[in-house]
Amino acid sequence: MTRSDLVEELAARFAQLTHRDAEYAVKTILDAMSDALVRGHRIEIRGFGSFTVNRRPPRIGRNPRSGESVQIPEKRVPHFKPGKALREAVDARTAELDAEQRLRGD
Repeated sequence: MTRSDLVEELAARFAQLTHRDAEYAVKTILDAMSDALVRGHRIEIRGFGSFTVNRRPPRIGRNPRSGESVQIPEKRVPHFKPGKALREAVDARTAELDAEQRLRGD
């Protein structure tokens, strides 16, 4: 699902929202989440999962073309950990879809 798909879904589910309002709502939420992660905060959405920032320490890597050693600096990267409800829902739904495919002979 892309950002545009999310906007379309939101506008379709809530008739009182115009497409522009739905787009603004999605942008606002994603911007707020990005800002929180930049500040080092943890984001937890119950039933969905949590977002945190993980630190990757500096290390020595290799340039694949020349084979030369390269110093790779420290990085901070966003990390998502799905919640129990999301994991279970994905597992159950994919099992249903697999069963349907087997019945159809795909």
